[in-house]
Amino acid sequence: MPKRFSTVRGREFGDGLRAAIAATGMTARRVAELADWQEAKLSDLVNGKGGATELELAVLLGICRTPSAEREHLLTLFRATNVKGWLQEHGAAEPILPRTLVQHEATAKTLVSWQPLVVHGMLQVPDYTRAVLGANPNVPQDEVEERVEARAARKEALRPGLKATFYLHESVLRTPVGGEEVMRAQLRHLEQVSKRPYVVVRVVPTSMGAHAGHSGPFCLLRFHKVEPVVFVESENASLIIEAPLPLKSYDAVVESLARTALDEEQSRSLIKDIAG
Repeated sequence: MPKRFSTVRGREFGDGLRAAIAATGMTARRVAELADWQEAKLSDLVNGKGGATELELAVLLGICRTPSAEREHLLTLFRATNVKGWLQEHGAAEPILPRTLVQHEATAKTLVSWQPLVVHGMLQVPDYTRAVLGANPNVPQDEVEERVEARAARKEALRPGLKATFYLHESVLRTPVGGEEVMRAQLRHLEQVSKRPYVVVRVVPTSMGAHAGHSGPFCLLRFHKVEPVVFVESENASLIIEAPLPLKSYDAVVESLARTALDEEQSRSLIKDIAG
């Protein structure tokens, strides 16, 4: 098999180009013929072996009638497919559907998340999400419901093929986001989801005091055939970390959280007690 792209940019480019070709309704062979390419050249480009110039790619996207916004996105990615690390700046607010993160959640084999402030998006009930978004002054009010639906759709990645571990600080469980009834429903949902064999929820208790997660939230994703990545999200940007040394630093934080947090049964019991 051809070697796949080894960076987040490269993988997103390959997936995007594959989707652009599929959207034509034509076979890859036919698209290659229209571009006056060998089919192998198109395969190499999609799978990360290069072999095409930026101009050739632009012509190919024209043949595919790729919408202008997506065409510019793919051309931008193409210029930096081999660059590790990526600061994605979002402008006033995070995209309604954070494309890069969603694609990687959907293909990961393991996910480890640390959240000291809110319940992870994959574990949120709609009313909790609605309350979090509604409190953010940078989220347009007319986008709240669309964002709630988009976040709910991300739960599809929480599947048996993904081993997911969620570390939460106890304060997350005790902050009445959306009011007592919404929070009670959220806690009960956490308790139920934690019973799935492929989901682990562990709580870092307040009584622990200082802990390894004080630097902030992150999500560490590992895959079957490509290198792991860490996503760090802020109000206006996402930092995607791929370099080996920084990744080792996050591995160390995860190992420390694993020693610090309550075990699964203790965490489930605490969640149940707080829910009442």
